[in-house]
Amino acid sequence: MLMHRGIGLDRFNEMPRGRAIHALYECCYNVTWAAKLADARPYPDRDALLTKADAELLALSQRDVERAFEALVHEQVSSHDLAQLARITRARISGMLGPVEGYPEY
Repeated sequence: MLMHRGIGLDRFNEMPRGRAIHALYECCYNVTWAAKLADARPYPDRDALLTKADAELLALSQRDVERAFEALVHEQVSSHDLAQLARITRARISGMLGPVEGYPEY
């Protein structure tokens, strides 16, 4: 379960580095991956963040990929490959950011 839900891209871009790393860590369970994404901020849009996330997944070692899957005990996965990890990670990043159109004002 993500602690950081619906924070929006603008807020994510403005977070202190440590909080951004923590939010991203919840998406993939790899500190190096999370730090690289946090350090590449600000992102102009959600697609830029997702593209960077995918690129940094490719840089993970096989051991790091396996560790990420070990942490995803509540996710349904059919195989332990990068495509599955990318799918899960993208979904978690989307949950972290919330809806593209934002939440309605009350």
